This record gives sequence, structure tokens and C-alpha cells, in this order.
Amino acid sequence: MPEIKRALISVFHKEGIVDFTKGLAKLGIEILSTGGTARALREAGIRVRDVSRYTHSPAMLGGRVKTLHPRIHAAILAVRDDPEQMREIKQYGVELIDMVVVNFYPFQEVVQKARVSLKEARENIDIGGPTMLRAAAKNFPYVATVTGPDQYPQILKELEENRCCLSQATCLNLAMRVFQETSAYDALIAHYMEKETGQKFPDIINLSFKKQKNLRYGENSHQKAAFYREWIETRPSLSSTEKLWGKDLSFNNILDLDAALAIVSEFREPAAVVIKHTNPCGVGCASHLQEAFKNAYSGDPVSAFGSIIGLNRTVDPLTAEEIASPDKFIEAIIAPDYEKKALEILKTGQKWGKNLRILKVNGSLVRENLGCEIKGVRGGILFQERDEETYFSSNLRTVTERAPTQKEQDELLFAWTVCKHVKSNAIVLSKDKTVVGVGAGQMSRVDSSRLAIGKAGDRASGACLASDAFFPFPDAVEEAGKSEITALIQPGGSLRDQEIIAAADRFRMAMVFTGMRHFKH
Repeated sequence: MPEIKRALISVFHKEGIVDFTKGLAKLGIEILSTGGTARALREAGIRVRDVSRYTHSPAMLGGRVKTLHPRIHAAILAVRDDPEQMREIKQYGVELIDMVVVNFYPFQEVVQKARVSLKEARENIDIGGPTMLRAAAKNFPYVATVTGPDQYPQILKELEENRCCLSQATCLNLAMRVFQETSAYDALIAHYMEKETGQKFPDIINLSFKKQKNLRYGENSHQKAAFYREWIETRPSLSSTEKLWGKDLSFNNILDLDAALAIVSEFREPAAVVIKHTNPCGVGCASHLQEAFKNAYSGDPVSAFGSIIGLNRTVDPLTAEEIASPDKFIEAIIAPDYEKKALEILKTGQKWGKNLRILKVNGSLVRENLGCEIKGVRGGILFQERDEETYFSSNLRTVTERAPTQKEQDELLFAWTVCKHVKSNAIVLSKDKTVVGVGAGQMSRVDSSRLAIGKAGDRASGACLASDAFFPFPDAVEEAGKSEITALIQPGGSLRDQEIIAAADRFRMAMVFTGMRHFKH
């Protein structure tokens, strides 16, 4: 149990540091400090000994070298119960340091700024701070490490209760935090340099996330779970949303809300999506958000019970009233914003309103490059670019005798955009920018087609169909023709393409190839 007699304090973020240091000084602990930290502590009336006086060496290179000194690192790294090391400490007149209080230069904040230069980023890479902390954490049986203001109250309390001593358990936990934070800091720097050098798939991947909160449980109640956020957030996401109303989000809520955000961000016009188990059971686009939601919900109102709603416009009272109608039950809503009256309607409009989770996205919902995604497998991870390919009419190749009309072409692109977000094998039927049938996650494409057509019922007549991958046999196309579907969009590339095209021609359906599939596992 180390006794704390001397602490070295050097922090960039000074929140709470004055009160913490006053508490240390009140216990008789000597304070060593540098630069701006020493100045702030002195201005608060705290007695401080400059590191340069301690080391008998001035700061060098404009302050780049202050704590990188043998006297400091010997004072931190010395094993107190090793007689030979303590003999050297005494021989060289080293005064032991028992606590290191450090946080780092703001590399994360700097590189998040627009148009930051490589030089500015480089100048905000901390060297001395992480070096001292790593040394102190290595020697945790004798030296305590402090890295953030959230630790200050508990450390002071323990010091006060234990005559300036900290337990081994406390010091080990503090050391663990150091290595978590230094590895995260290095990972941020490496990630920034990977972007600067254009390396998308480096030989070594360092992943760094910060825990946002513990969750009640995972996908199922017997699984433990937590939500971690990216250190550097560059786009609207679940970790930057503001909860305006309702209970805490569950593991499954977060997955479904993320799926909702991904889909509504695809569209420029007002759009709404209804999500169940990360699959869309309804999507609608219209000139007004109320109509878009109404259309989306009509896609599969039975499956929509207990769903997640995503919207890409500010929610107005008319839309809120549509959502809060008596025939619906919604788990959560996510949107860019809510008018005041709309928010009140959602909170009070139904008996389930008190349990409704209402989230506001901080940032503009626009389609953007989201980088890469990670999937865990036993023994490793799979790392891939996100599926963000956009299709325009110029990308499409008509392969049937009849070309799609302009209206059909617009409808096909709408269905194709939605289909990208459905679990494979995926089939989507749409009509008037409204999804009327979804076949998701079936092991055969014809089964997905039958499922989507069955969901659509009479609405299949005159609808358009999207398939996330090619049709291996004509059977699904024939099912579409029998249901009076008028146009199809698919990647093409099957060995039986000619048979499939012939089947479409028999039913006078238009069919276009995209040349690219959208598997989703």
C-alpha cells in the first residue's frame, strides 16, 4: 500500500485540478508541476515546486522537453523494496515521486477540426505525459496514476481515510486505466496517419472505443452488454443522439435505430422507415413527412407492432398525430428534430407514450461515406468497406424487350435502395415510393420472392421488384409475372440470365441489370 508523499501534476485539461491539488496539499503531499499547470495552481494559492528546480534542468526546445529526464523517471520507476535500487536513488539524490497526475495534449479534439494541418496534428501528439504515466503504471505497487477528473474525488477520499495511502487494488485499477488510455491515444494517432497516407487496410488495426454506458442486457436477457462509442465522431450516429423522452435504450433498440438511420439517410425527399429486427418492414417517401410515414407504416402494419421508426425530417404535429394513433405501438423514434407541439403529442398521445423512446439526431442526415465496418468471427475480425454504392439511371442496363418507363425506373431505384438494407436473400416490392412487400433472410431467392409477394397481396399488381443478387433460376421471375409485377431490378450475372430474361419477356415485364449485388449478412 504506497504512501503518497510527493505528486507530479501536469495536465492539459484542468477541470477539477485545483480542488484536487488543494486536497493533496492539505494532506501534506508535496506538489511538483510544470508550465501552465503550475501557473494555474499558484494562482489558486497552492504551493508548487517547479519540475525544472526538481531536475536541476531547464525546459528545452520551447517546452518540448520538460519531464523526459532521468531524475524524474528514476523517481517513478524505482522499486521501493529493492535495496540495490534504493541505494542508487540515495547515491544520486533522487527524491521519489509517488503519484503522477497527467492528461494528454488534445490530439482528438484537434484532428476533429475542419482543415487541420498535418503539422498542427503532429504538434499535438503528447510524448512526455504518456511516457510518465506508462512508467508509473508499470510500477503500480509503489506509484499511483491519475488520468481524469472522474477519479479525483474517490482518490482524495481514500487518501484521507488511509493516512495518505492507496490500496494495491486501487493502484492496479488506476494502472489498468493508464494502459487503456495510452493505447487508445496511440490508436487515434495511428488511425489519423492511416487516413493521411490513404491506408484503408493496414497490416495492423488498432481499434479504440470508449464506453458510453452499460446496457441492461444484450440481445437476450442472459447476455451482458455495453455500448461503446468511437473516440472521433465525424457524422450523426447513435452515440451522438439526444434522448428527449423515454426509458434507456436496449441493445436491440440500438441495432434497430442504427438500421433506421442508415435507410432514411439514403433519401433526399421526406422519408420514413419502420424497422423490426434490423430489417425494414416498411419504407415510404412523399412530399410531406406525414404521408411518408403513413405509407411506410402501411407496408406491413402487422409486423410494425413494437417497431422502431426512423424519419429524415423534423417531426411536425401532423406526423406526430399519425404516429400516436390508437392502432399503433412504437418502441422508439429517431429524427433530426421535433416541433414542440409534436413532442407533446408523442409523449402524451397514447398510453404507451410514457414508454416511447424519442431520440434526436445531432447533425444533418445526409448520405455520406461511412468508412469501414467490422464483423467479429472466432479468432479474428472481418473488416470491409461499407456498402455505399449509389445508382443513377445511367448505371442501369435494360436487358428485356420492353424498357422501363420513367416512372418505373424511379420506382426501381427506390426499391433497389431499400433492398440494400434487407438481409439476404432480399426481395423488395414497391409501388408509388412505398414498400408494399419484403422478403428477408430466406435461404432461397424464390422463397423470399413468394414471401414479399404474399405480404403485398393485391398491391403486387403494378409494383416493381428489386432483388439484392441475381436470380439463379427463372422461378422467382415467373412468380413476379403471375402477380402482375411490371418491372424488375437485379444485378444480373447468372449462368441462366438468358432464361430469366426470356421469362420476363413472356410477361412483358421490363428488367434492368445493375452489375452489382447487395448481399447483407
